[in-house]
Amino acid sequence: QVQLVESGGGLVQPGGSLGLSCAASGSIYSITTMAWYRQAPGEQRELVATISSGGSTQYAEPVKGRFTISRDSAKNAVYLQMNSLKPEDTAVYYCNMVVFRIGLLRNNLWGQGTQVTVSS
Repeated sequence: QVQLVESGGGLVQPGGSLGLSCAASGSIYSITTMAWYRQAPGEQRELVATISSGGSTQYAEPVKGRFTISRDSAKNAVYLQMNSLKPEDTAVYYCNMVVFRIGLLRNNLWGQGTQVTVSS
């Protein structure tokens, strides 16, 4: 069974920085797109950033210029570096990966979520 485990959430002051990590464990053949989503209380889950297997990135408009998504395919990991954080960035952040398991079984997997709180 493949699982995604997130780490790096916490409390940070406005203007501060925080880095999130997410790693997949289990028998994996390949991972295509990796992504980060976030969900604030009472709101829909929204896409934050994506990165393809070739390294192409896309960002939601509110985080452009402040967040950077990266990946280490050898470690089956995706990262989100968040700079110049704002209170409106407060949310539970979830990683997402499309994972092909040994035997080419496809899974769309989510991490358990990690809380990011931006407050003074």
